[in-house]
Amino acid sequence: MHTKTLVAVAAGLGLVTLAACGSTDGGGAADTKTVTLVSHDSWAVSKNVLKDFEKQSGYTVKVLKDGDAGQAVNKAILTKDNPQGDVFFGVDNTLLSRALDNGLFQPYEAKGSDRIGAAFRAGTSGHRVTPIDTGDICVNYDKAYFDRHGLTPPQTFDDLVKPAYKNLLVTENAATSSPGLGFLLGTAARYGDGGWPEYWKKLKANGVKVVDGWEQAYDEEFSGSAGGRKAGGDRPLVVSYASSPPAEVVYADPKPATAPTGVATGTCFRQTEYAGLLTGARNSAGGKALLDFLIGKEFQEDMPLNMFVHPVRADAKVPQEFVKYGPQAKDPETLAPDRIAANRDQWVKSWTALVLK
Repeated sequence: MHTKTLVAVAAGLGLVTLAACGSTDGGGAADTKTVTLVSHDSWAVSKNVLKDFEKQSGYTVKVLKDGDAGQAVNKAILTKDNPQGDVFFGVDNTLLSRALDNGLFQPYEAKGSDRIGAAFRAGTSGHRVTPIDTGDICVNYDKAYFDRHGLTPPQTFDDLVKPAYKNLLVTENAATSSPGLGFLLGTAARYGDGGWPEYWKKLKANGVKVVDGWEQAYDEEFSGSAGGRKAGGDRPLVVSYASSPPAEVVYADPKPATAPTGVATGTCFRQTEYAGLLTGARNSAGGKALLDFLIGKEFQEDMPLNMFVHPVRADAKVPQEFVKYGPQAKDPETLAPDRIAANRDQWVKSWTALVLK
């Protein structure tokens, strides 16, 4: 989930015109023994887990990574009449309506769907998509900075506009970034249609910095990340994920006793990612088997330390690192899928005029 910026997605302007740059024959499965998964760049799975699926199912999996999340969704829509593969993974609840409205998926009820938490199945429209993972988009803070300055880290949206936190926050462009859009939707959920623009005026006056995508915000501007420290990042607050602190621990060498970053749990917006069988899939049988695998217990339990997201299966165990360093928010902001669909583009247009102009 960490590298999924929606570069070049002008959400307020509808679909970006992208060249349909898949292979000219659609790049789908060349034979019934190959199943092609189209995804954003953050797709990851342990080799032995994927080999288990291939051995048990008889299919060979080909993975086509199509850039960041929004770019991959848009390309899938533009190539839907000649799809690049059989299954698409990585459309989330902020953009789900766009994929469904464009007829990207055909219905299939994956085996094991009954094990998925009911909250995640909302808005999946007749099994056209299957929930795969979930995570919270939240403000992260650099513990060392706040310790040095004797300042209590912010915990809520309201805290972020206080003078004590002036010029400390960096966020992503809501028109070009998945976490940036999620953060905007979180403020819309928190303050309502009439209140969120006023909130953003305060945030702007308090010195919020806006950059294009997550990589730039987290790995360059944020002082609490390993990348940000190397790059000289000077913003101790960043819009990222509740699972970012575990990633800072897992990838550190040597591993610290505690995560160097924390999460402002009162700033979280819950994100859910889905997969679906592409309309016109050349190997629909293989695609169905792959969807069954994606919500199978083996993949669901393998996923957290590969993509730093939480499983949606109620009976899937979460790694100890997640429990210790990155617990999910107890009461994250959420928006009903139909409300996102009805308002997303206009909200992004208004946000762009308000914050970037």
